[in-house]
Amino acid sequence: MDSLTHIAIGACMGEAFAGKSLGKKAMLWGAIAQSIPDIDFISSFWMDTASSLLAHRGFTHSFLFCAIITPFFALIAEYFHRPHTIRFRQWLLFFGVVIFTHIFIDAFNNYGVGWWEPFSHQRISFNTIYVADPFFSIWPIVASVLLVFFKTKFSYRKKYWQLGLGLSAFYLMYCLFNKTKIDGEVKSILKQQQVVYTRYFTSPTPLQNWLWYVVAASDSGYHVGFRSLLDSEKKIHFQFFPRNDYLLKTTDGGEDLPKLIRFSQQFYTVEQSGDSLVFNDLRFGQVMGWQNPLGKFVFHYYLLHPANNRLVVQRGRLEGWNINNAQFFVKRILGH
Repeated sequence: MDSLTHIAIGACMGEAFAGKSLGKKAMLWGAIAQSIPDIDFISSFWMDTASSLLAHRGFTHSFLFCAIITPFFALIAEYFHRPHTIRFRQWLLFFGVVIFTHIFIDAFNNYGVGWWEPFSHQRISFNTIYVADPFFSIWPIVASVLLVFFKTKFSYRKKYWQLGLGLSAFYLMYCLFNKTKIDGEVKSILKQQQVVYTRYFTSPTPLQNWLWYVVAASDSGYHVGFRSLLDSEKKIHFQFFPRNDYLLKTTDGGEDLPKLIRFSQQFYTVEQSGDSLVFNDLRFGQVMGWQNPLGKFVFHYYLLHPANNRLVVQRGRLEGWNINNAQFFVKRILGH
């Protein structure tokens, strides 16, 4: 999830753990611990773009990192707050749960996390909730703001963190229900429309959980479409995108190409664009593809011009957005 959501969730967890004994300092500990796996962002300062894509949500989102960093936090907090009545094992449990919650939640996005690093490079991604979903984030954010604003002896503090964490957890379960429902519908429609595929995935489109992006892969390319949970027609209008692997034979792609293929989990296409080859990672969707079936893919990497690939994951995410397109997006969510 986004950084603000992690901070808010950690603050609520800190209040739940030791708000009564540590006051608002408990919220600070929770916010820091919940944010620590994202320390991998510093890799972008010295790594090339392709390498930093793999470093992000890699080792610092692994179970091993969680096991290493948890006692480190526990020792610092235990020393800093002496004298206190909190046992060391309670510190361990608190920080372990907070840090694990971060890497657990991130696995529900489409980026993927390296739970098993460094022993396995397999990325875990459940494709269940968009990386920035206000319906998930608003509850802990509001709760944490209220907890900061009101005094530590305010009687409703417990209800605030309970609602903040509880409503987010409930929404995540609702997203899992939506994921199960949409996958069942997509499988049925693929069979009905006689779409030949070897594997597929579904992932929510930006900022909500009702309109889903669908990619069905075959040996030669991908059928790409969109399905709303509110669609009445049992049909998906697919657009086919060839993989175009043959274009890669015209260039070695340098050291970036194998890293990009690994990062994409084999969901990629290649296309000629001017004087460069463009590598598209399909997992991140299209720029307003629900409106323009031929829309370019959000993640597009210029293989022959690596210096032009900063912020590659979100390149063009908001391109072309205006009030009319936003209204179209809402209508498409509603099944129109």
